[in-house]
Amino acid sequence: MSAGTSATTQDHDDLAYDVFAKACPSRGTLEHVTGRWGGLTLGALYEGSLRFNELRRRVDGVSEKMLSQTLHALERDGLVHREAQPTNPPRVDYELTPLGRQVAERLLALIHCVEGAMDDVLDARARYDETRGGL
Repeated sequence: MSAGTSATTQDHDDLAYDVFAKACPSRGTLEHVTGRWGGLTLGALYEGSLRFNELRRRVDGVSEKMLSQTLHALERDGLVHREAQPTNPPRVDYELTPLGRQVAERLLALIHCVEGAMDDVLDARARYDETRGGL
């Protein structure tokens, strides 16, 4: 181990991450990113830096508590940067980190794919409901 390299860093370098393995730490991050509020939060922040209430309005339907929990998880994962301004009243801005932008780009491609296929999805749901009685 070289000077400046910790055991933790070396341990991380030696890991082969596999999201399908129960103990893999990537599974938690994937849950944060692909959960309803995480995905929508990353997508909204891709448009630019937002204050908490601006973000809450953009992600329609999220509660203050859920948005706060989501932002904490995404910040901990290194996907979101929180910057508190020393003003009165305090101002807090949220923006994507470079890693967060990479993840959000891929997520937005999936979002656009789903949005673009909604006519087909709605048709499939109607056919399913006709033959199986729906939900």
